[in-house]
Parts: sequence; structure tokens; C-alpha cells
Amino acid sequence: MASISIVFLVLSINIVAGRAQPNQPSIIRLNTSLTHPTSWPSPSNRFAFGFHPQGSGFAVGIWLVVMDSITVVWTANRDDPPVTSKASLDFTKDGKLVLRTEQGPEKVIASGAKVPASYAAMLDSGNFVLYDNDSKIIWQSFDTPTDTILQNQTLLAGAELASSLNESDHSTGRFHLRMQTDGNLVSYPGNSGDAASDAYWNTGTSGSLLNPDNFLFDLYLNSTGGLNLVNHSNSATVYTLNDKYLFSSGDINTNPSNDKNTIYRATLDVDGIFRLYSHIYNENSNDRVYLLLSTLKNPCYVYGFCGFNSFCTLNVDQSNCRCLPGHDFVDPNRRTLGCERNFSEAGCTGGKGNAAFYYISTMENMVWGDIPYSDEIMSKENCSSSCLDDCNCDAALFDGNSCQKQKFPLRYLRKSKNTAFLKVGSIPKKPRLPIASDTVVITSKTAMLQIVLETLGFTVLSCVALAIFGRFIFKIRVLRYQRLLKKGNLGLPEEVTLRLFTYAELKRATNSFKEELGKGSFGAVYKGALNKGKKLVAVKRLEKLVEEGEREFRAEMRAIGRTHHRNLVRLLGFCAEDSKRLLVYEYMSNGSLADLLFGVTLHPDWTERLRIALDVARGILYLHEECDAPIIHCDIKPQNILMDDCWNAKISDFGLAKFLMPDQTRTFTGARGTRGYVAPEWHKNIPISVKADVYSYGIVLLEIVCCRKNIDVNASTAEEIVLSSWAYKCFAARDLYKLVIGEELDTMSLEKMVKVGLWCIQEEPALRPSMKSVVLMLEGITEVPVPPCPTTPSM
Repeated sequence: MASISIVFLVLSINIVAGRAQPNQPSIIRLNTSLTHPTSWPSPSNRFAFGFHPQGSGFAVGIWLVVMDSITVVWTANRDDPPVTSKASLDFTKDGKLVLRTEQGPEKVIASGAKVPASYAAMLDSGNFVLYDNDSKIIWQSFDTPTDTILQNQTLLAGAELASSLNESDHSTGRFHLRMQTDGNLVSYPGNSGDAASDAYWNTGTSGSLLNPDNFLFDLYLNSTGGLNLVNHSNSATVYTLNDKYLFSSGDINTNPSNDKNTIYRATLDVDGIFRLYSHIYNENSNDRVYLLLSTLKNPCYVYGFCGFNSFCTLNVDQSNCRCLPGHDFVDPNRRTLGCERNFSEAGCTGGKGNAAFYYISTMENMVWGDIPYSDEIMSKENCSSSCLDDCNCDAALFDGNSCQKQKFPLRYLRKSKNTAFLKVGSIPKKPRLPIASDTVVITSKTAMLQIVLETLGFTVLSCVALAIFGRFIFKIRVLRYQRLLKKGNLGLPEEVTLRLFTYAELKRATNSFKEELGKGSFGAVYKGALNKGKKLVAVKRLEKLVEEGEREFRAEMRAIGRTHHRNLVRLLGFCAEDSKRLLVYEYMSNGSLADLLFGVTLHPDWTERLRIALDVARGILYLHEECDAPIIHCDIKPQNILMDDCWNAKISDFGLAKFLMPDQTRTFTGARGTRGYVAPEWHKNIPISVKADVYSYGIVLLEIVCCRKNIDVNASTAEEIVLSSWAYKCFAARDLYKLVIGEELDTMSLEKMVKVGLWCIQEEPALRPSMKSVVLMLEGITEVPVPPCPTTPSM
């Protein structure tokens, strides 16, 4: 990378050293190619188009040359992976500018929408343009700004600028500036949903204040450095930013030159602040850059500048992120990513927290930007003690009159006049990976043998005791089960329309249970045929029923029988004869989602995977919110998602979790759930909610994205073994393409799917979205915020 930078720097110096005279023709003809380190300069050599450094490689873009440095002002396909130095830009004979790489198929950088281009040019304005035969502009970079607008460039109503990730990576960053159609120019954190409460700066120029008749405004940077809001229809200036946000300080030039040697640039910088710069060129090459305008004084005013559970401080004109008490940085080298708890949570019952495991840390002059779940009038002392005793409270804000309670994580923290009470645990959090602090060395062979024998003896005695105890419990349950059968008919009430089958009928239908389709948590499933072979069905034989399940059998069948949704496998009937319990479902001809994702070499394409993910989400949403009584599935996994004749995904085994015996451990860990899909709360002895299904769905969603299992011990590297952890690492590093290597798909769609999956697998159930929110995010109706790092899931 050092050698790449040196080559690029030498190129930039050579460009400046060999400045041409302005207005010389700089036409790019068809069948012209460009490779690194060459570039297409503007006539004055102040701008260039070509490959600029990006991460570990290069990106295609436009940069402004100032002495021996460059300032990138536009990047093509900015969120694509970097390319290598062997990439080329080809201006093809059919008038398209195409990027060709070793990494995959070619990509069109620029082309006319209706007619092919005849030639192109890099202009002194910083605009890269394609022309047709009549020298009319058919494409220009000015129409698609990234983080910058240059002089004589317009940000149209409804368009936005998005900051870069950092100074060396010009992919989409954490903030955006939107020229809203209501006439207001507003700054938001990235993926915030653009709610009014998320805005951290705005011009306050709603149409009703400035021009009630026409409040559709554009942002225009004129040739003299005026940054103006102009009427969209006639370009008349209605508001000037320069006088409103010109701060007097040593590093801001208030008297820049306005001659032809000055170039103006307005940029949404990586810290989220919108600034105006001037670049002044002179004959002795003593070029200078001045800051003319800054919409905020420092980044501490920017919402989201510091991540979750962290706040911004200003030290000697430099902003710094700090963690709340009881929290550590997610990544000490990237402090803007936020902080996570460094203490363990204590269990609670009845809504009351275990105060013995917590203490309150008080911070003065704080505020945050989330809506509290509770806002009550009380004294300052009562606010502190109330949060300590409240199981749901992680933090409370006292504003002098009321106590506003909140759960972690907290966002948009900043200095204010309020008092913050933070609940901090006294038990350190266990490390994600075991860390050996002391090493015991055994030098005696006799001592080693003694330890092995004692451990082996203890293990054998424990197994014998557990076997005797299990046998005793099993006999008791068998006796109870037999007594229950003697009480009479377990048939369903008349109002249930399910068909009641005899055991003999189902035995004939399945040819004595000959063809097994699969074996799941509740028993084996067999293929059958009714109506003289005309109707195929799937017959499930329930095994290992608990006593409570038998008592609730009628109620459960009534609930399952009333569920009708296109993404749920339809229950057609049942058999309740003597001790036999069988369920008859519609036959799903195309197997399970597991077969589709993991068992074949040709996986479904991206569009099909998107549709399947939505099918599953809608089915779970129906179970959670649209049934007469909510149903928690408890075992969402690809094996329980079946595909019908038209490849529609349907969820099976819903409503059956209550029937499973607790000692059935072959496919289950803990109380319920399959290894790799279990929500963390199963292991914490706390009540389970529908959010357990949301967690399992998040794992399935990531599997759908990547067409691989969540846990793959044969992965190429150790960090790829657990998909959920690896997916977050790829997301944080902006390397999502690694999850779908070899596939050509929409980058934005991929990012959305991964972000939704990461939200679903948050360790805290309260942070996981509802299935309704999941469906809305997948459908693109609501924005997907940037998820925090999920804790490594339980294995």
C-alpha cells in the first residue's frame, strides 16, 4: 500500500508541475483506455479523473489537486469493493465508460440513457461529462454528487450528500445532508430514518417561512463562493448560508480571493459537519486551502458522532469519544463505533431488579436522544432509587422535575443541564473467549494419574446417578400417561373443522409408514396419499409427549387448526386413537429450505432468496401478531421451513413446542431450540417472548443471504466458523462482498438484508425488532438503522 501511495503521489506532483494552459481542449475519444497510474486531467490540470487510492486498492473518481496532495470530490460506485492496479477504464466504441477488473464482470461507470456518447471530457469545473454527436451533455458527474458539490454545481430538491467513511475511504459514511422537498436543508446520522428527532442541524427554511407559494428549493454553490438556497423553478436566491454560519476563528479565512484562480468546494465531511472551502492557486505554486463556512462549531454537536453508550468531549479543539461508566469501547482503535457493557446482568423477577448486584453512577450535565419508556414526576433521589429497583431500567434522566427511564443502548449522548443515573453491575462480564490468567504445571506423573482417575470416577458416578433418576421419572410419567388415557375420548370439539382420521386410515395412506420424509423434533414424517392416491399428504407421528401436552392437546389443535396463512403449512386433520397421536399436513413437494440452501450445488438466485426471506418473515409475523392468540414457534430453522410446488416458503411445526418432553436432548439444547439458532435468553432462566423467534429468524436470514450454515466447522478460516459473528465483522469492515463471493447482486440490497439479520440477533431481546418491523424493513418501507455489535451467540 505504501508503494501505491508513493506512485500516486508522484503522479499528482507531476500533474501539477506540468500545468497546461486553461481552456486547451481535453477531449477523450472512443476506444480510449485508462489504467493506473495514468489519469484524464482537466485543461488546467487542477482536476483529474481516474483511479484514486481506496482502502487496500483503488476506486474510480475525480480529485482536486492542491500542491502535492489530492482531495477526492466524487467517487463512482463508491460502495463497491476496491479494485486492483490491474483494473482498466475503457471508453468503448458504443459510447460507454466501463470498468474492467480481475474480480468479476465489467461495470458501467457512465453512459447516455437514450443515445450513445461520442466523446467525453474532464472539465475545469470538476465535472466529468459525456457528449453526443451534437455536443449535447448526455451524462455528467455533477448530477450524482457523493459528499461534495463544487462551484456552479447544484444539489437538487430531494437529493442528498453522504459523508465518506474516513479520509482515506470514500465509501458511504455515517452522515448525510438532505435538501428536503419542504425547503429545509437538514443533516442526519446515516440510516436514522430521517425523523425530525434525528436531525442535528438544519437551516430552518421550511417553505411556509420563506416562500409560501413555492417552497421547492435547490442548494447552489455559485462561482464566488456563495452557498445559497435557490427557487427550484427560477433559480432565484431565497436564502444565503454564508452570513449565517461564518465563524470567526484563526483557521477560517474570512476574506478569500474571488478571482479565476479560486475553486470553491462544499463538503459533508467525515465528522458529519457541512463545510465550505476555497482552494486558491497562484503562479508560484504556493497553493492554499481556506475554511470559509462551518455549519457547526465542533463534532460534539453531531448526533451519532460517537456510537452507542458513548459521548463526545472537546479537548484542545479536538473531539474525543468516551464511554459511559460500566462500558468499554467495542474497538479501542475505532472509538466512534461506540461502547458495550463490561458487567454481567443479574436476573430479576416480577419487574423488580436485584439491587444487590448493581449500583448507580451519577453523571451531571448529560442528555440523550431516545424516547423513554417511562416518564414520571418524582424527586432526584427517588429517580435514582427507582431506576435501581426497576428491572427494565438501565439509565434514568432527571430534568429537574421528571424521571425519564431508558434501556441500553443509549444514543445521541451529549452535554446538557440534566442529571443522568446509570445502573452499573458489580459483577464483571465474562470474556467472549476464555483467557487463561494462570497456568498450572504438573510435574509429577503420580499426581497426574491421580487427577485423571478421580475425574473419571466422578464422571462415571454422575452418569449412573442421572440414569437412575431419569428412569425413575420416566416410569412416573408413563403411569400418569396411562391414567390419563383411561379418562375417555381426547377428540376435538365439534366447532373445529379438522378431519378426524383413524389410525388404520393413516396406516393405509402411508403404506404402513413406509416412505419417511424426515425426522424432526416431534417425531418422524411420512409421505401418504388420500382419496385413492389423488391427494398427497405428510403424516407426522408425535413422539415423547409430556403429560401437560396431552391435557392441552384439544386446545392446541383448536389453535393450530384456526391458523390459515399462505406461509404456514396447512394442518388438514389428526388422529387421537388410544395412545397414538398423528397429525396430517398438506404435502410440500420441494423439501425444506435446508435442502435448498445447503444440500445442492446450484443455490437459488438473489431475487429468490429475498422472496423466501420475506415469506418466512410474514409467516412468523402471522404467528406472533395476527393469530387469535400469539404463538411462539420456539424452533425456527431451515429444516422447519418447507417449500411447496411453487417454491413458496411455509413454516411447519408451529404450535407444537408444548408437546416436547424436556429430556429430549438429541436435537435440543436447554429447554427448547436447535443448536446454532437458540436465543441467549433460553440459558438465563428468564421468561421467553416472541423475541426468541426473532433471534432464530435473524440466524436463518443470514443463512439465506450466504447459502451456508450458521456453524460450519469446515470453514476456510477460524473467524468464518460462526456465520453470525463473521457477518458482523464483514459489515463493520465494509467487506460484505466476502459473504457472497462469486455472486453479482445489488450491494444496497445485500447490506439491508445483513443489517436486518444483525438487528434480529442482538443479545438483548428489547433491541431486537418485532417481526412487523422486520417485514417493513425487508420490503423497503422503513429504513434500517446501523446495528450495534451483537454478542457472540450461544453455541
